[in-house]
Amino acid sequence: MKIAFTTSDRVHINAHFGWARQIDVYEVSDQGYSFVETLNFEGDLKEDGNEDKITPKLEAIGDCTIVYVVAIGGSAAARLIKKGVTPIKARSEEEKIAEMLTKLVQTLKGNPPPWLRKALKQKDTVFVDEVENEATV
Repeated sequence: MKIAFTTSDRVHINAHFGWARQIDVYEVSDQGYSFVETLNFEGDLKEDGNEDKITPKLEAIGDCTIVYVVAIGGSAAARLIKKGVTPIKARSEEEKIAEMLTKLVQTLKGNPPPWLRKALKQKDTVFVDEVENEATV
């Protein structure tokens, strides 16, 4: 599964979703994790009330299962969930991406909590729906 992290330094989960200029994406499984890409965003990202600024982010991380953020607005969170991406708030801006990835790998090796099982299942369902929709077009 793909996991995204809003970051300003590529080390910590320390950026607000709407204001993030960088989102790092990793592939995670019970075998480990690997870096996929850094998504970069331009423009006036701090303009509150500008819902257009999050649209490119929603599209860019649409294939991710989870996005870790330090903060996120209610409408952005709702739009992510509708796309099948689960937003999760980091405990603090000091939380490190590598530590979170290691915890996720360990969790996947064991018995994932209900919220993670639901997120994984939801992403599979969204993918199946997309394939079925493409087949009927």
